[in-house]
Amino acid sequence: MTVRVLLADDHRILREGLARALEGQGIEVVGEAGDGDEAVELAGVLQPDVVLMDVSMPVLDGVEATRRVRREQPRVRVVMLTMHADEATMARAIRAGADGYLVKDCSSEEIGDTIHLVAAGHTAVSAPVAASMLREVQALPAGNGEEVVSKREEEVLQLIADGCSSAEVAERLFISQKTVKNHLASIYHKLDARDRTQAVLRAVRMGIVRLD
Repeated sequence: MTVRVLLADDHRILREGLARALEGQGIEVVGEAGDGDEAVELAGVLQPDVVLMDVSMPVLDGVEATRRVRREQPRVRVVMLTMHADEATMARAIRAGADGYLVKDCSSEEIGDTIHLVAAGHTAVSAPVAASMLREVQALPAGNGEEVVSKREEEVLQLIADGCSSAEVAERLFISQKTVKNHLASIYHKLDARDRTQAVLRAVRMGIVRLD
């Protein structure tokens, strides 16, 4: 299925380059915005699946534009695009409702893959941003998540946080991959998470698992 995308960046050359780069990746660029205010307006008019939003823009910055887009058009998802994996800006963007966060030195293929993931309801971040996000989460005080998930689900979450695949989790816990899948579905429901990355981050914040 073709994903309809609105490009929001104050540099016209960059917008044109992105539009060309995304061609052939199952993505249709339906509009371009040169500032945050225009991005909010066009998101309402064009109803894209995803807005690829620059962080630094005139009139209205990308974070505030994201907040308004998500408030006014809840079904429209947003991927932030920035020059730096800045932890403070990243945190503001996520609180504003961004579903993805990329740095501008990533490849056009990574941008395309992220757009498709976000359009499908997942969250996605580039590696440098993920590292910053995990450092921020590690600095948060631990909560008590014992009553949220079962002991077995906690074990599954910890192994996922350690980087294990579903097959490796099944092998270590002596259970089937189908059982792992069922545990993950239950975890997503209990933590209101859409995917593994979001589940692990929320579990860390709640003190359910640790990052070594």
